[in-house]
Amino acid sequence: MATSPAFTLFSLNGVDAQKFLQGQVTLNTETLAKNQTRYTAICSLKGRIQFGLWLKKLSPESFEIVSTDDQATELANHIKKFGAFSKMKLELVGAVYPVINDIHTDFVATETDVATWEQQAIESGQAWIQAATATLFQPQELRLHQRESIHYDKGCYLGQEVIARLWFKAKPKHWLHLIQATGEAPVVGTQLNNNVEVVNSISLKDGYKALVVAKPDALAELGLEVLKLPEALSGDVARPQ
Repeated sequence: MATSPAFTLFSLNGVDAQKFLQGQVTLNTETLAKNQTRYTAICSLKGRIQFGLWLKKLSPESFEIVSTDDQATELANHIKKFGAFSKMKLELVGAVYPVINDIHTDFVATETDVATWEQQAIESGQAWIQAATATLFQPQELRLHQRESIHYDKGCYLGQEVIARLWFKAKPKHWLHLIQATGEAPVVGTQLNNNVEVVNSISLKDGYKALVVAKPDALAELGLEVLKLPEALSGDVARPQ
C-alpha cells in the first residue's frame, strides 16, 4: 500500500514576494484573497505542471507556501534560483497537516489523519502533483481553472504562452475523472492504458478510488466505474464559448 503524502510549509516574505509569485504561478496573486489557501502550479516552459503547491496570502509581502515533501527541496531551489535578485526571503517552517475545506484544502500545525484527507481530496476532485507526476499534466487537464487555481487573464508566468494557446484555441483530449474499481490501487503516474493516466489513488477495503486524466471512451472500454465529481468540477473543461 502506498504511503500517504506528507507536507512542508515555507514562508516567503519581502517587498517583491507578490510580484515574484505572479510571474511564477498559474493563479493571480494580486487578486488572491488574504488568508485564503488555494492550490496552484508552477509549470515548465512546455506548459506542464512542474510543481503543485498550496498558496496562502497573508499580505502582498508575506505568503505561505505548502509543498508535498517529495518536491519541497526542488521547489525551494527553484524559488531561490529564479528569485535570486528579488527582495524577499524564503524560509523553511516545517511540517503541516491537511484539512478538507469543500473543494479546497487548508493546513494546520497539529497532526491530522492524512489518509482520511487523501480519500476526501480524491473524492472532491482535488488532484495534486507530487514528484512522480511532475511534468505529466497540463493545468486544464486537471480542471485547475475550476478550482480557482489558474487565471487566464493574468500577465506572463512560466509556461503561460503554451497554456493560453491551449485554452483559447483548443480543447484537451484527456481530462480529470474520478473512478472506482476493484483490485489493487494503481501507482500514481502510471497508465491503465494509453488514454488513462493515474494522478492520485487510494486503496479501500474492496478496491480503490483514483483521479485519472483520461478520454471518456477509454474509461468505458476498461469497464471502470466513473463517479460524480463535485458540481464545481463537473463542467466542460473547454473554454466557454
